[in-house]
Amino acid sequence: MLKRSLAALVAFTCAAVLTVYVRPAAASPLWHVVRPGDTLASIARMYGHSKATLARWNQLPPDTTVQVDGVMRLNPPKVLLPPWRSHIEPVSPGMVNWNPLRRCPVLPTSLRKVWVSYIDFAGVHHDGSIVVRVDAARRVQNIFHTLYNWRFRITGMAPMRVNNPTQKNMATVTAAYSCRNVGGTRVLSEHASGVAIDINPYQNPMIRGTSVSPANSAFYLNRDQYQVGMLHPEGAARAFLWNGYHWGGYWRSLKDYMHFSLTNR
Repeated sequence: MLKRSLAALVAFTCAAVLTVYVRPAAASPLWHVVRPGDTLASIARMYGHSKATLARWNQLPPDTTVQVDGVMRLNPPKVLLPPWRSHIEPVSPGMVNWNPLRRCPVLPTSLRKVWVSYIDFAGVHHDGSIVVRVDAARRVQNIFHTLYNWRFRITGMAPMRVNNPTQKNMATVTAAYSCRNVGGTRVLSEHASGVAIDINPYQNPMIRGTSVSPANSAFYLNRDQYQVGMLHPEGAARAFLWNGYHWGGYWRSLKDYMHFSLTNR
């Protein structure tokens, strides 16, 4: 009887120790950012899925070539992504807060609002817009169509009150036209001409001397890492370069990883 009691006590104690010290398995990641050398098959193997399953979850052909900076989801989507869509509309002075006293270099009649599909950081589809000069509108459609097909993700685009109403930091928004000066100068920015676009500013900061903008984005100064929303020369930056844009990530006097322009300024 005593032996049985001792055995029961030992068993109970061991079970209690296991209960205390055995850690639950780490949660499975929800997505994978494509890095150089990755393939659909290699990503699938990495996470214990089949190539066909991974392709189906991401709505991609099984023989697709995944693109660097694209994001592969690693679980089935609750809602399928719709086909990419876009349209271009004229711009009224009120849309861009036009004020002739500011002497902005482009009239509203020479601007266009380009609506495009994009995928946010949670993998959700949105219709977003940016304003660019009329001659850049078709290029912008081509760029964002490519990014959508590559499954590149964008923090947010206007109208933010619809696409991400909880986001209060507008410095994170992907945008183009803005009649403003270059920060800290009296020189008009290329954004004022409608020929520059900033993509995911927080994940692709600007570095001027010891200054980093936006604030608190220093984590992303290490450009050897591949995080959601980051741009790399062998990755999402190509969508812009192929359409005649120049990249601030190639500049020498400063680095502006978010910035693309038709004038290289």
